[in-house]
Amino acid sequence: MRPDYVVKRFGMFLLIVWLAATVNFFLPRLGGQNPARAALAEQAAAGGNIQLGMEEMIAEYDRKFGLDQPLWKQYLTYLGDMSRLDFNYSIATYPQKVIDMIGHALPWTIGLLLTTTIFSWIVGGLLGAFMGWPRSPKFLSYLMPPLLSLNAIPFFLLGLLLIYFVAFRLRLLPLSGGYTPGTFPALAPSFMRDVLSHSILPALSIILVSVGGWALTMRAMMITTQGEDYVTYADAKGLKGRTIFTRYAIRNALLPQTTALALALGQLISGALLVEVVFTYPGIGTLLYRAIRGSDFYVVQGIVFILIVSIGLATFILDLIYPVLDPRITYRRA
Repeated sequence: MRPDYVVKRFGMFLLIVWLAATVNFFLPRLGGQNPARAALAEQAAAGGNIQLGMEEMIAEYDRKFGLDQPLWKQYLTYLGDMSRLDFNYSIATYPQKVIDMIGHALPWTIGLLLTTTIFSWIVGGLLGAFMGWPRSPKFLSYLMPPLLSLNAIPFFLLGLLLIYFVAFRLRLLPLSGGYTPGTFPALAPSFMRDVLSHSILPALSIILVSVGGWALTMRAMMITTQGEDYVTYADAKGLKGRTIFTRYAIRNALLPQTTALALALGQLISGALLVEVVFTYPGIGTLLYRAIRGSDFYVVQGIVFILIVSIGLATFILDLIYPVLDPRITYRRA
């Protein structure tokens, strides 16, 4: 791979992140709403009365968060802060910093969603590959209808069903949360078992829905590869079915699957937002939901920026590993 191509793609990645971050800055401000005023007004309404000195408090918050500055100056400050991953303070939970809040929630999201996404991709891809291969056992064809039925159910709806039947009716697993309330987090076997038991239902709601989608797309790609000349030629040469399946069919069918996986990994936060909300799981999705409800302007802005960078980075890495997955793809000059 040419170094100049890597530099070019990295520059494109930075450009995309800058454009998306710019939209992330200006779009919330088009409505002309003052986030400090909105947050304080909601707190006052929750308390049942209008606090005295509201305007003075709003002015102090505006000064603290730089909202009293001209828009262009706010934008330059914003770009500088984003480059250092400094997302300012949380308005609703001041003086907590946004980066600290994201740092506490991110491991929960990565631990749950990254694991379930990769597991679903592997299991669904293998099932789809075997279901699309004519020499596979016939009983695998009966798995497609239930997989497609589950794939049509939204994550959060299946999560609600699992909560009702497994946690509420059968009482086999905890109803919600990341661990038992009152438990002190620690790297101890008892706490790890507690976390695992709380993560089973959210993980199942994602895996059961996702496996069908991955299996369907992989099955379609396997059927497509069977009509390609290289598969026909390999079969005519008398190669073993296992060799044709692994080295010719599944390897070429993996390319679009890998593209979809990279995009899915970049969209982990947005894809399972409601799953974390339904199970009150202490991840990024729950944090974003509470920030939106509480008009916590900088928390929303920080999470959206993290999402933008993750999608762009996943696409950039995918573009670099394409030649490894498929040697026919090259970035050399003709």
